[in-house]
Amino acid sequence: MIRPGERVGVAVSSGADSVALLLLLLELREKLGVILSVVHFNHKLRGKVSDADEKFVAALAAKHGLEFHAASIHVRAKAKKERANLEDAARRARYDFFQSLVESGKLTRIAVAHTADDQAETVLAHLMRGTGLAGLGGIHPVAGSVFRPLLGVRRGELREFLRARKQSWREDATNHDTTKMRARIRKKLLPLLEKQFQPAIVNHLATLADLAREDEAFFDAVVDKRAAALIQRSTEGARIGVKDLLNPWKKRELNTESVEDSGTTEWTGALSARFVRRIVEDVKPRAGELGARHVEAVLELARCGQNGSSLELPGGVKVLRERDELVFQATRPEKSESAPDTGREYEYNIDLGNGGAEVRVAELRCVFRLRVIDWPRKRGETSKESAVLDRDRLRLPVVLRNWRPGDRLRPLGRQNAHKLKRLLNEKHISRWKREGWPVLTSGGILAWARGFPVAVEFAADERTRAGMVVAEEAW
Repeated sequence: MIRPGERVGVAVSSGADSVALLLLLLELREKLGVILSVVHFNHKLRGKVSDADEKFVAALAAKHGLEFHAASIHVRAKAKKERANLEDAARRARYDFFQSLVESGKLTRIAVAHTADDQAETVLAHLMRGTGLAGLGGIHPVAGSVFRPLLGVRRGELREFLRARKQSWREDATNHDTTKMRARIRKKLLPLLEKQFQPAIVNHLATLADLAREDEAFFDAVVDKRAAALIQRSTEGARIGVKDLLNPWKKRELNTESVEDSGTTEWTGALSARFVRRIVEDVKPRAGELGARHVEAVLELARCGQNGSSLELPGGVKVLRERDELVFQATRPEKSESAPDTGREYEYNIDLGNGGAEVRVAELRCVFRLRVIDWPRKRGETSKESAVLDRDRLRLPVVLRNWRPGDRLRPLGRQNAHKLKRLLNEKHISRWKREGWPVLTSGGILAWARGFPVAVEFAADERTRAGMVVAEEAW
């Protein structure tokens, strides 16, 4: 969990578990070779009591000569503003503070005092809410820069340890408020299970969590391997073929002949559900709990959804059926059918005075290079570049911008000019993909649009002496 020389912050709330963790690490710091400090986050939920907790922890840090890192925020106001659950808002604010200490270089890792009892309570809470294998894994011993060395220790043992050292702590009254589910589990359900059903229930639930995390890690590795082959990611979101989602084993990168030949669907169904969860987690712009019914709705869209049908998921994700693919997008404000995404509007004037130009389009995370080439090409030369314009026909201003309603283009090989929207529809470019679609104008006239031959009036021909190539590269 930690290495010699690391700067370890101990998250101390003033409660018994975290105070015990601090004392234990103080006893071990020379053996571990780490530099300790104390971290405290004041949620401002209990007024003067919360401030008294902070003063207690500050005094404890001073007593042991440790650096003290503290921050505070009115979590209730934050939760109300974000329309979030109070406990979830508090947890996110607390861990954001921990992460800021690590990112600033003040600390290397943060030790948090979750115990075996906390693990058991978490697993039971997840079970009652409805969970899968990931939820059974409960609290992870290591998560990024945070580690939890007391997950195998009972809460009662820590209190005995503190009493033996005559060390006081402060009790949080909200831990006894049985109107909260976590407190009811702690004060009522677990004691009942221990007394009347299984004295070792806490240890058994902790073991279940360990086993679930091991299995979850294996499945994550499988999903990572298959996702790299099957999921297409871009700045617009992610997409996957319907057949690939419903039968992710088919490319036989794993030895799955018996699964395919037997017609068994349980194996593929489990992996398909994990693909959905993984894609949504990558795409979603905000917090949101994805339940089993949401996953099943996505799979149903893949199995029998019509082209153009869609559904909304928690966390601000929209899933759209586009022919034989599912597209996962972060949701955006509603806009008219014909208008491009206002979040992708851009316009860059291009100076061709040096014979060429390079334009970095931050909105698309792309680089467009316009370079001059000799024309006609020498015999024997080949080119895959279809976007070659006659350099001398370009007129100022030359502008690279996003497409707009009303844009018209007559690509080389067409008899007439057409609205670019129609041309995009003909190529089956979805609304999602066409957002911010780049075009090049010369004197206000479309000379080029991504994916199409150049406009007839600007195309290089036998009279051309110098060509202008438009090349696009990912940023």
